[in-house]
Amino acid sequence: MSASVLSTEEHGVLRITIDRQARMNAIDLATMTELCDLVTAAATTPSVRVIVLTGAGAAFCTGADLAAASAAGGNEASPEVVMDRANDLIRAIVDSPLPVIAQVNGPAAGVGTSIALAADLIYAAEDAYLLLPFTSIGLMPDGGATAVVAAAMGRARAAEFALLGARLPATEAAAAGLITRAIPSEELGAHIETVAAKLAAGPRRALQLTKAALNAATLAELDAALAREKTGQSELLTSADFLEGMTAMLTRRAPRFDGAVHPITDPA
Repeated sequence: MSASVLSTEEHGVLRITIDRQARMNAIDLATMTELCDLVTAAATTPSVRVIVLTGAGAAFCTGADLAAASAAGGNEASPEVVMDRANDLIRAIVDSPLPVIAQVNGPAAGVGTSIALAADLIYAAEDAYLLLPFTSIGLMPDGGATAVVAAAMGRARAAEFALLGARLPATEAAAAGLITRAIPSEELGAHIETVAAKLAAGPRRALQLTKAALNAATLAELDAALAREKTGQSELLTSADFLEGMTAMLTRRAPRFDGAVHPITDPA
């Protein structure tokens, strides 16, 4: 366990907390790897019956740590490696035989939104919000968001959320069916404890099969979406638009995209 991720187990509940508060819990490659390893290992740990994912401090997870990647210069991992690691984490959450609860204590943005939505139950503080800011920096949603968001909200609402990149308050996300429920922030922790305790005391195999059946019925396109996102994002991460978008974000100015026309490629 590193300083970036905290892990505690009590009464069958494994609580995994992203703790990069100085970066609003934005995650780097090492953090994604550690989260994936913890979720994967929990599946074969007999004492663990439920996983709770949350963030320390004021945020759940505000996406990939672009500032850290920029500071790494030419030493950062390739786009393909980053996408593979993110996809591995999403698949670990979705494929886990254990119920996974996302405790969205604050903002969830970028891949942070994808991590939250990969969980089986998503409870958010009423003052939290979800955000897919990808297009504002020349990227596309990833972490399975193109499948999970559309499956939950429908194509029209998903397109507005993903293309415009506007904040979606937790109360609106709950009303749209994107998350399970929005709860007053002072009640969120107690609610999570109650739900986790009930699941931990439940029939493990029945819960596993129920989760698998629900995912099979609603997320049949997840693998294809992850593959499309990897291909598209790997291209975009090396584009002039992304360089401009990231530079604008880091220098706190509006981006100036060149409007160049690129060939249409087969999304499959």
